[in-house]
Amino acid sequence: MDLKHATVISLSEFENEELLAVKADRTAGEYCWTCTSSTIWYCIHTYSLDHCTYIDADLLFFADPKVLTDEMGEASVLITEHRYSAAHDQSALSGIYCVQFITFKRTPAGLEALDWWRKACLAWCYRRFEDGKFGDQKYLDDWTTRFEGVHVLKHIGGGVAPWNNQEYTYQKKEGRVWVKTALEEQPLVFYHFHDFRYCIDQVFRLTDEQYKLKKEAIDFVYRPYVRSLAVAEKKIRLLDQATVFHEPLFSLSWVKTNLGRKTNFLLTGSYKNYYKQSKLY
Repeated sequence: MDLKHATVISLSEFENEELLAVKADRTAGEYCWTCTSSTIWYCIHTYSLDHCTYIDADLLFFADPKVLTDEMGEASVLITEHRYSAAHDQSALSGIYCVQFITFKRTPAGLEALDWWRKACLAWCYRRFEDGKFGDQKYLDDWTTRFEGVHVLKHIGGGVAPWNNQEYTYQKKEGRVWVKTALEEQPLVFYHFHDFRYCIDQVFRLTDEQYKLKKEAIDFVYRPYVRSLAVAEKKIRLLDQATVFHEPLFSLSWVKTNLGRKTNFLLTGSYKNYYKQSKLY
């Protein structure tokens, strides 16, 4: 695609003996999690970066994320909390912190934490809860006491997600999306579109059925995301009509196996987190 501001790194460049030694033992998803810390380590050392930020693929930025890294100050590592709503608190299983936006500086403290995480993920990184571990994520739970120079993000506009979207009110003003809690209001920097799925029959599932999304979140956050996906899709299609740019299409069994849900969906084009694509564009 000739992306002027991107450096594309192939697996053949990146994968080392340590990663290849554990690859066969893990699912594709588990191997991606295993690679997260190694990816950051590789980029910092290969490109002599003074810092590196990992971001999940299912984020959309609504404002410049520099405000988040600026908040670090002299700290060497930036981590973000899940900030679960009480009804969706999965901290015990999935971790206090979310590997969604995480920054390491090339300082002794930053590299110490990153190398510890890298080695821990090589030793164990699976999609199951075991001995206080889960994937690459539960490892972060004690970092504020295990390592020096770890800063937990305070900006409420970083890390809004389905599991906490009910904690905010949303406003569109001055051309920006703002999120507000009982204590403060700040611009939305990024939203984490956890479990967003392309479904059969030209339908989107915005997130897992367990999460209730505020109407304002759908209007001000999910609609721009869907439109951004459409723009990306158009660019991809110009290069290759056959390219598959999403996971396998998700079924509508949750909707169709219940008569009430099915009827509601057929009449209105939406039900809970399921929307016909045409209603969101």
